[in-house]
Amino acid sequence: MTVRVLLVDDESLARSRLKTLLGDCRQPAAQVLGEAANAVQAIEFLQHHDVDAVLADIHMPGADGLMLAQALRQLPHPPAVVFVTAYAQHAVQAFDLEALDYLTKPVRLERLQAALQKIARTLQQAQETATDVAEDVLLIQERGRAERVPLAQVLYLKAELKYITVRTASHSYILEASLAELETRYASRFIRIHRNALVARRAVRALEKHHDPEEGDGWAVRLDGVAESLFVSRRQLAAVRALVSAV
Repeated sequence: MTVRVLLVDDESLARSRLKTLLGDCRQPAAQVLGEAANAVQAIEFLQHHDVDAVLADIHMPGADGLMLAQALRQLPHPPAVVFVTAYAQHAVQAFDLEALDYLTKPVRLERLQAALQKIARTLQQAQETATDVAEDVLLIQERGRAERVPLAQVLYLKAELKYITVRTASHSYILEASLAELETRYASRFIRIHRNALVARRAVRALEKHHDPEEGDGWAVRLDGVAESLFVSRRQLAAVRALVSAV
């Protein structure tokens, strides 16, 4: 893998030294696609070129590196930001802006290589996520292993504290994700039945009266493949009725 980089520093000598160091990097290697002396030039360059990472100084005339990082977050596909500066006191602000790394000058080759490795891992994770969405699978990572679970096997998704229980006919998995995001991404496959639960549209077989210890008397859906019933909130009841009627 080769990481595509934009260098942003108002000192040409600093850019030149960093470019030389990047030329010595391996695993991954780096390709400098452009240079900018300030934030305005950087934004103009990024309007016409795609890069994987921006290596930026913080103290620059006009808009500084922190302001540049803030502007980059508004892009549809923002590049990773690594600050390269002589001042260490801005590290907290930098990471608040989701900077991937923070290097202090003079930059050592080993430290720069480590930053590139972070960028490469981030790119790989983004690529895997995009592949998972395209292939309609959920990537489950738990106990030091990763498993791709086809959405066609998932019967329901239920929020439990900060995790999502992913239930198939034979297994339960734990996924660290947002239920709202999953609902938006897979709206054609799942229907919300409660503030904490989505169920597979294809798996819904019946809507039955049900008593829940926390919710009281109400309704629940019965799904193919699992014995348990899932409570339906009053807000979602009409939509679930319509789905069952159409089955």
